[in-house]
Amino acid sequence: MSSIWRRIIALMKKEFLTLLQDKKSRFVIIGPPLLQLLVFGYAASFDLNHVAFAVYNEDGGSASRELIARLEGSPNFQLVRQVRDETEIAPIIDNKDALLLIHIGPLFSRHLSLGEPAPLQVIVDGRDSNTALIALGYLRTIITDFNHQWARDHNLQTPPAKLVTRAWFNPNMESRWFIVPGIVGLLTLVVTMLVTALSVAREREQGTFDQLLVTPMRPTEILIGKALPGFVIGLVEATAIIAIAVFWFDIPLRGQLLTLYTGLLLFLLSAIGVGLMISSFAVTQQQGLLGAFLFLVPAVILSGFATPIANMPEAVQTLTLLDPLRYFMVVLRGVFLEGTPFHLLLDQFWPMAVIGLSTLTLAGWLFRHRMY
Repeated sequence: MSSIWRRIIALMKKEFLTLLQDKKSRFVIIGPPLLQLLVFGYAASFDLNHVAFAVYNEDGGSASRELIARLEGSPNFQLVRQVRDETEIAPIIDNKDALLLIHIGPLFSRHLSLGEPAPLQVIVDGRDSNTALIALGYLRTIITDFNHQWARDHNLQTPPAKLVTRAWFNPNMESRWFIVPGIVGLLTLVVTMLVTALSVAREREQGTFDQLLVTPMRPTEILIGKALPGFVIGLVEATAIIAIAVFWFDIPLRGQLLTLYTGLLLFLLSAIGVGLMISSFAVTQQQGLLGAFLFLVPAVILSGFATPIANMPEAVQTLTLLDPLRYFMVVLRGVFLEGTPFHLLLDQFWPMAVIGLSTLTLAGWLFRHRMY
């Protein structure tokens, strides 16, 4: 083993000992309230506007046209595609071109005119169960209004149309399937950020930073030694949460572990880069902690963990491109619920790699600048 790696491993051992022996880790939850208020106010909304939906209309009668017109006239829905063939249905939902697909059978208008039940199939993307349930609630309201209007106009005793729903990727619409995979990214980010954001600041506060300066270690070696403990802790933490999600909560893991862990490693790289950059700025642990929470709260809100990014204003959507958790959420839910293959997630992998390399490079420059 080379002398460089011996020095890095020695620093890693010191970091682990410091973390394990610190029984009084203090969490000072003081954040910039104004910034958080703006982020919450604009990004955290459960209202849905312009829900993208597609229509597969095999009927062509007046009743089906009237129903589609009602949907198009609603401010909550936006028709994005008219399907002409059944083979077009799966790609629309798979590629997230539409949240809902409404299938109107060839006898829909005939059944309605005869006062008979007229099934109406709705295929919904169940990957985001909360959003899907809200959209279905809006749809049921429109269907109910259509039913009552049709019954009044044709002197029927009961509304004839009947809504039949089918959720893809999450058949039972369990919110746990949507939330628990996101918890993997959320908790991994919190733990990794706290470990790395306090590492250099702790050295300065405890007066041991000067001791590092007189060691034969180069700034790059010190930076690697500071980064690796957070990397290991984040990896172990994420693995434990993934195991609990699969074996305790019975969340389906439909994709490959290679794809999942590629995303995890790149996410850890970006999280550690941001954490070390914050730590390089901070002089005390309190400053490092505040800097970590300054990043964590907006990162969670802007990640799409609870509310869809597509529902945010365009300026906020642009801001989410700087959030590594945004990309990891897509990887997590894609691998868990959809079984998304590796090549379809490349557009999520490379932004995390760019964020990680950029922040680590900046952290290294700041570290050398503060040392000298």
